[in-house]
Amino acid sequence: MTIPVHVEISYPDRRSQAGLYLLLYPALSLVAVSMLIPFLWMFLTALKPQADMFQVPPLIFTLSYTMENFTRAWTRGNFDRFLANSMVVSTSITALNLMVTSLAGYAFARLQWRLREVFFVIVLSVMMLPGLIALIPTFLIVKAVPLAGGNNLLGQNGTGWLDSFPGLIFPLVGSGFYVFLLRQFFLTLPKELEDAARIDGSSEFNVFWRIILPLCKPALAVVALFSFQVSWNDFLWPLVIIQSDRMRTVQLGLALFRTQTRINWGVLMAGTAIATIPTVILFLSFQQYFVRGIALTGIKG
Repeated sequence: MTIPVHVEISYPDRRSQAGLYLLLYPALSLVAVSMLIPFLWMFLTALKPQADMFQVPPLIFTLSYTMENFTRAWTRGNFDRFLANSMVVSTSITALNLMVTSLAGYAFARLQWRLREVFFVIVLSVMMLPGLIALIPTFLIVKAVPLAGGNNLLGQNGTGWLDSFPGLIFPLVGSGFYVFLLRQFFLTLPKELEDAARIDGSSEFNVFWRIILPLCKPALAVVALFSFQVSWNDFLWPLVIIQSDRMRTVQLGLALFRTQTRINWGVLMAGTAIATIPTVILFLSFQQYFVRGIALTGIKG
């Protein structure tokens, strides 16, 4: 004898959903506009002549836009050299971070080895330490690199990697956050793909290189964007180790537009606008991978 079972499925009221959307969309639009206002103000200020910047009340728009500030920002000092330095440093850091953290994340997610969980806890613990704690020790290590910058085998009598590209690049390679992010993504991939490749005779590196990495484009895009943006916007570390104008990055170059007695706001805003273009282009180019990677890396812990 079978007993009929009636299951009632309740659907959300469309009116309540419509009311929620009516509140949600304006709120999100307001947040988006509030985040765009500083960028709009920066570009408009960069296009204004000096006389229109200090009007009371402030003028949002003006009738006399000019590109003079952009020309002065580009030609003053070695701003093109500063941009090239930042591009070399940021690109190198991003490439090395992708290589190092993807290998480390794969080792923590897939390989079985002693003390794996202990070392992973150590990696997570390092993430909780403020970066300023390691500033002075890192400076001393960079200064004492053997056989670099006039140093002897003991790392003495010279400057090491100070005021050089290696000193700007290598201390920022290998973030625990990127290792954690990629490990979380690797855990979401089915192991059957790797097992099938191993049965076919693939080595562990071939499994990683030919099977795993092609499936990890969203997560790799997240790491690349974060790494490039952090290194591009970094001001403190270049300020600590850079001593010559030829090695200045773009953030240090922007500081040249300020003096103790005067700030040329038009030229400073124009230089800042130029400095933001690479990161904006990079984000817009990889936006779909970025959003997908952020969503997928949080699926499995």
